[in-house]
Parts: sequence; structure tokens; C-alpha cells
Amino acid sequence: MGLLSNRVSRGSLKPGDHIYSWRSAYIYAHHGIYIGDGKVVHFTRRGQEVGTGTVLDLLLISSGPARSREPCETCTQPQGVHGVICSCLNCFLAGGVLYRFEYAVSPSLFLAKARGGTCTLADSDPDEIVVHRAKYLLENGFGCYNVFKNNCEDFAIYCKTGLLVVDEGRIGQSGQAVSIIGGPLAAVLSTPLRFVTTNVYGMAATAVGVYCASRYAADIGMRKDVVKVQVEDLTSRLATGMLRVVSPQIPVTLTRERPLPLD
Repeated sequence: MGLLSNRVSRGSLKPGDHIYSWRSAYIYAHHGIYIGDGKVVHFTRRGQEVGTGTVLDLLLISSGPARSREPCETCTQPQGVHGVICSCLNCFLAGGVLYRFEYAVSPSLFLAKARGGTCTLADSDPDEIVVHRAKYLLENGFGCYNVFKNNCEDFAIYCKTGLLVVDEGRIGQSGQAVSIIGGPLAAVLSTPLRFVTTNVYGMAATAVGVYCASRYAADIGMRKDVVKVQVEDLTSRLATGMLRVVSPQIPVTLTRERPLPLD
């Protein structure tokens, strides 16, 4: 993995990889799980890669990559489909560049990344388990899309780790959501520290330090409000509206998560 970029070639992909592509002049990235045979399973809101439910969607869509109006011969998804879908790699990238999300990175490398949503301190589960989760959720869903609590990156991170945030009132696993919130938050939190230095560069360094610390503490590999949930249990909890789990960080075996054969 490079310090500045996680860009990879298509030929280096393997089933179980968490991939992403930047959209709208690097405003946000769309994430998914590569399952092999040129297919990607990913999570959307009514066909939109970022759905806020506000007028902001119009800006994001208009500034995003131009899409072909010709129907894809590989993808057979109906227009306006939402939830967990499967697309060909070309449709997933939509003309963008291919990047691979990295797991189990060192703290120094994590902090060196200026932007969240590219790597995590958390370990990934075996590839066959990751593909199994993605295919299972393709058939059973991943709940309601929420840009800050349950988005495409949250979906991909769950597939890779099996970890979910248990407190519904808090932000999800998404690193880019933390970055969006963390920037203004860092500026606010660093304001009381202005007495330390009146130098503009010193104040900027303080804000960056607060921002990096907030990103580090909010990473899925560091959080204490997460729990390992088997994919079969996840879908049953979603169906009954009982996703909340009481005790975080309880080790859970994966005996019920039986990987599907890789095609």
C-alpha cells in the first residue's frame, strides 16, 4: 500500500477485496466488495451511491462521473434499485479509478493518511467469509441506508470484519463519515487552545492534531462500542428490529457463517 494512494490494477484483485472509487472531485468514495468474476456487491440508496435525502444529493450526482446512458449488457439491475446490489466492475467504477481499502495497517500509517475511508487498524476476516457475507446480504439486505450511520463503507467494513456499532445513536464504522464530521469538530475543539499560540501555523497544527486524534479514536479497530455479529444473526435482527446489542467486544465464533464456494 502506498502512503499517498491505495490505487491498484484490476489484475491484482481477488475475491474478498474491499474496493472503492472516488467520486465528485474526491468529495466522497463509493465502496464495495469484489466477489470475483468481475462482480462487485455494494450498498446504495435508491440507486444513488450517496443518499442524504436532501438537496445535497443533486450536487453530488451532478458533480459525479458521467454515466453511459446505454444499458449495461452485464448488469441486469432495474432502474432505481436500492439496497445491496451486484454490479459489474465497470458500472461500479463509473469511469473512476480503482482503489483497495487496506486492513490491519500500522498506527503511524493510519495517521499519515490525510483522509479517512482508505484504511483501518482492524483485522480482516478470511476472504471466503467476506464473500459469504456479501452474497448473503445481497439476498437478505443490510437495513436502511444512512449516510452517517449505515452507508456503503459501513457495509464493506462489516463484510470484511463482521463488526457493527451497537449504539444506534452514534456514528457508524465509516471512516469518510468520521472525516466529514471530524474536520469541523477539530476546528471547534482546537479553538479553546488558541492561547497556546497565536501563530496561524501553530493553530493549524493544533487543529490537524485534534483531527488525527479523533480519526484514530473513531476507527473501527479502536472503538469499544462494536460487537462481532454473525451475518445470519444480523439479518434476523434487522427483520425483527432488534439490531441493538448490549455487550460490545464479545468474541463470537464464525461457525454459522459458512462460506459459499467461489465461482
